Amino acid sequence: MQNEIYFDNAATTRVCPGVFAAMEPWLKESYGNPSSLHRRGRGAREAVERARGEVAAFLGAEAGEILFTSGGTESVQTAIRSACEAVPGRQVLVVSAVEHSATFSLCKKLERTGYRVHRLEVDERGFLAMEKLREVLSGEVALVSLLWANNETGVVFPIEEVAEICAEKNIFLHIDAVQAAGKIPFAVRNHPGISSLSISGHKIHGPQGVGALYVSARTPFFSAQVGAQESGRRGGTENVAGIVGLGEAAKRAGDAVMRKMPEVAALRDEFESLLEERVGGVARNGDKENRLPTTGNLAFEGVDAATLSVLLDREGLACSTGAACAGGKASHVLAAMGFSSARIRSSLRFSLSRFSTREEVLQAADIVCKSVEKVRNGGQGRRVQP
Repeated sequence: MQNEIYFDNAATTRVCPGVFAAMEPWLKESYGNPSSLHRRGRGAREAVERARGEVAAFLGAEAGEILFTSGGTESVQTAIRSACEAVPGRQVLVVSAVEHSATFSLCKKLERTGYRVHRLEVDERGFLAMEKLREVLSGEVALVSLLWANNETGVVFPIEEVAEICAEKNIFLHIDAVQAAGKIPFAVRNHPGISSLSISGHKIHGPQGVGALYVSARTPFFSAQVGAQESGRRGGTENVAGIVGLGEAAKRAGDAVMRKMPEVAALRDEFESLLEERVGGVARNGDKENRLPTTGNLAFEGVDAATLSVLLDREGLACSTGAACAGGKASHVLAAMGFSSARIRSSLRFSLSRFSTREEVLQAADIVCKSVEKVRNGGQGRRVQP
């Protein structure tokens, strides 16, 4: 089969060579436990702390504010549980209607224990109902937890404004920055209203199975686990190789945000323009401008997206019908934006990375155009005009 064109970077990214090189020694000869006091253990501890500093610099935080986790889901859920523990008298959580399942699954569980959850609406562009946010913030709210950027549409929420509002109301704010990290510039030190923030290694060309949680030094923290690691904030031996990889990935992602992301946005826009020019009945899901530079979500009128994605895969193009963790279920994000079930079933997410090339964009556009026409014509296909 021809070389695969990978446009599913919102699901996971490839480990970049420099990250792999940084990790390799810690998978081979430098295998000490960072809690051990001997030389090998001390070397592992130094590597973990060096990575902590790299992640802190990437986020605009202090090293002591960084807690290493197993990934985005653990980071998100740890932040939510910690806030609930910090203010046990407050029984209301505020999230958006388009949050990741890491947030929704825990919120559903907490609802069964007596918490009430406000799910803020979004409009057809994917924008947050800010007026509703102001309305629901009361002394009963334990936490506001929001995506910085949506994982399906790439639409970016006005987190700076949200942080100011939460600071005024003295309410904890957690930001799920798993998708935003490494794609748009930010520094938590510039937004004191952010109490905690989550990232994941495999979204920024680092390894899977490792993430980080920023907890502001001003924010009380209550561990969801019992253990001696991470300054008593987490149990379990640290994943040294993964943490080293996350640190290196964070360092490289920080360097690439301003340098590479404008180029990625231009490639994404060219890809979408080619499809709009050559295939009829293409509609964008989500705002065109206020989104991540990497992500586009498109609806193809009269096409079953699941069928199309299989055909694209056979032709060597990887994309997705939505969030990887959704397991093929209809997108709750697009439903919350008010789209019909027919439009939802016809939508695909294409997500590029800083390693995507123009040659890939041109080839991918050819594959999509021909495949869409083939599906629309019952598998027979016809020549698509260049």
